[in-house]
Amino acid sequence: MLFWVIAAVLTLGASLAVLLPFTRPAEGDADKSHDLEVYRDQLSELDRDAARGLISAPDAEQARAEIGRRIIRLDAETATGSRNASASVSRIVGVAAVLAVPVISWSIYTAIGSPSLPSQPLSARLAENPANSSVDDLVGRAEGHLIANPSDGRGWDVLAPVYMRMGRSEDSVTAYRNAIRLLGSTAARQAGLGEAIGGASGGIITEDASKAFEEALKLDPANPKARYFLALALAQEGKVAEAASAWRQMTAELPADSPWRAVVDQSVAQAEGQSAPPAAGAAPGAVAGAATGPNQEQIDAAASMSSGDRTAMIEGMVATLDEKLRENPRDPEGWQRLVRSYVVLGKTEQAQEALGRAYAVLGRDSDDGKKLSEFAASLGLKVTE
Repeated sequence: MLFWVIAAVLTLGASLAVLLPFTRPAEGDADKSHDLEVYRDQLSELDRDAARGLISAPDAEQARAEIGRRIIRLDAETATGSRNASASVSRIVGVAAVLAVPVISWSIYTAIGSPSLPSQPLSARLAENPANSSVDDLVGRAEGHLIANPSDGRGWDVLAPVYMRMGRSEDSVTAYRNAIRLLGSTAARQAGLGEAIGGASGGIITEDASKAFEEALKLDPANPKARYFLALALAQEGKVAEAASAWRQMTAELPADSPWRAVVDQSVAQAEGQSAPPAAGAAPGAVAGAATGPNQEQIDAAASMSSGDRTAMIEGMVATLDEKLRENPRDPEGWQRLVRSYVVLGKTEQAQEALGRAYAVLGRDSDDGKKLSEFAASLGLKVTE
């Protein structure tokens, strides 16, 4: 019942606000006959004054002209009476339309709506059994809790890997950093942080990501995620042999049921089958893509994908990056990723060509150009003009 009362009050208020302008009288509705009689009396009085010599002839003519103009204007206003009548009809139609809207809408809602359905506020949905909630609702519940309790390290620790699986790498970085700050550093948190940083940088294992992985290995030298991605960083830098050696050693030490084994084996095979640095095999987080650890679906896909298919997939990612840089070339980090990607794929000529395009946009002698030259030289590219 309360719903209908509130709806009625709101509808009435809105209708009155719209109807108010229609209550104003239209211009020209007043009777003009009285004004016309006044002007005629003024003309008669003017003629009498002129006959008695009380007013000069020029002044009399000027006064007659002014009164004549007023009579003409009054006649024109009288002629608009028909238009005022038309305006009255429009006013009636407008009032009817305004009144029809709530009547029709209420009738339709009564027929097909659900006025008796109880409301479902967000707080009530978040309080439901987690088993009955969607992932988005669960994340919303966690985020709401952390807004109210930002010092809950356990909450950040739980949310960080969830963000990563949802593809929200930057949010995952923030969550991991908060968890480390509040709960302390562990191998799992540092490795997760490195993975998130890599995902946020488009799949490139950056210096910050490498530092996080190194911290993880200090706490747990056998951490597979940190070992895998540090080897991937070597491959991305063009150190194929060192990357392959690290992966082979990792394979020898992994348990037989480790979910990392299939991905590492594929990476070793890819590295040993190329003279150029590998495209990170079937590993998630290859040259261009999110630097994430493998789940079972990715492992199964990697095992069934041929070497040619993997290479084609990676080349497609690099081509997409190249196209984005053609559209938005003012991206120094993007040029570094593109140059390194071509080197990783063994396409030195394309890497040199991309380097030249980057110089044309950034300037060889600019700070970004100099950093790019140092980076390209570390990959074995020619940086002289």
